Amino acid sequence: MRDALGLLTNQRAAIIAALVGLVVLCWLYLFDEARQMAAMDQNMVMPPKGAADLVLLLAMWWIMMIGMMLPSAAPMILTFAAINRGRRTRGQPYTPTALFTAGYLVAWGGFSVAATLAQWGLERASLLAPMAMKTTSPVLGGLLFIAAGVYQFTPLKRVCLRHCRSPFGFVAQYWREGRVGALGMGFRHGLYCLGCCWALFAVLLAAGMMSLAWMLLLTLVIFAEKVLPHGPRTATAVGAVFIALGVIVAGAGVSTLWHA
Repeated sequence: MRDALGLLTNQRAAIIAALVGLVVLCWLYLFDEARQMAAMDQNMVMPPKGAADLVLLLAMWWIMMIGMMLPSAAPMILTFAAINRGRRTRGQPYTPTALFTAGYLVAWGGFSVAATLAQWGLERASLLAPMAMKTTSPVLGGLLFIAAGVYQFTPLKRVCLRHCRSPFGFVAQYWREGRVGALGMGFRHGLYCLGCCWALFAVLLAAGMMSLAWMLLLTLVIFAEKVLPHGPRTATAVGAVFIALGVIVAGAGVSTLWHA
């Protein structure tokens, strides 16, 4: 019995170490990208984006999503792993946690494709500065903040947040056997997280895609909403603040209040 408990503890520690390592690697990449962008001339003219540039932009979005979303997804991933370890000790079929995590990241990969195309379209319409990677229109910037704030009060946000905050409830409702089942469960959970948080990332187009301060702030907001006590109240407060910021940004005629 003691050996079994030791094995379970070691497996949990290994999963936590893997998640932390992946998040750290993603943030190191983001820090390096932000440093390179800061060193460039913000007024230089960029050539039209080709296929290779879009692939790199997609990679940047996906890495950003992994680094910002995995911390708040950790409770769900650890819950899935704990249930599977229990099944394994009872001689039942066991599914690697990596498959669940992969399904989760695929969902955010789909969002990254949409975000890449949106950024490319805004750049072609001259509504997004290619080097600063933020909107050139104060009105658009303000509307992005307002839209993100309003979404915080919608029924869809509440439903998705409830699923994200209830790992055991999610498992009880959506458990599927086998490797394909684990992949599908991870993807479904990713969709709930996407429904919960997608609008928050719209503010990066207003505040600056490579703003480390905003990336860190949004990561903390998402973690507080999904993991900490009083998450729904946090979501409501963030919505009110974003709406107020949007009114100020659009009304004051500034492209952003904070770019760091």
